[in-house]
Amino acid sequence: MSLDVSDELLAQAEAGEVDPAAFLETVRTSLPYAYAMVERLAADLAAGRTADGSGFADNVIPPATEAERGQLLRALASNSIRAGLESHFGVCLAFQNCHRLAAFPAGAERSAQYRRFTSERAQLLNQSPLLRDC
Repeated sequence: MSLDVSDELLAQAEAGEVDPAAFLETVRTSLPYAYAMVERLAADLAAGRTADGSGFADNVIPPATEAERGQLLRALASNSIRAGLESHFGVCLAFQNCHRLAAFPAGAERSAQYRRFTSERAQLLNQSPLLRDC
């Protein structure tokens, strides 16, 4: 299961609309590694700490544990979790492999940097035998 959903939040979902802040709090407590990574990348981006002035902040360090790797994969594989994180932190996320996550300014999907990061070429260049089974 991806999220540890409280009975109260589940009842809210069953009744209709869900409070986005409550949803994000569930994501934060259920997937703390993934949430913290997005939070850190968003802060780096806002502070101008980008990879070689690239206009985006990215993580190149693999997770220390399989549990952390799983959190990141679950967070980014879910459209609603990913969209919630992007909206909350005001970023556009791009993901490569099992750990390389980048935060771009919101709306960057049409930028040259985003297109470069998400290109087939970038995906191939980011491969490593060490990450084959990540």
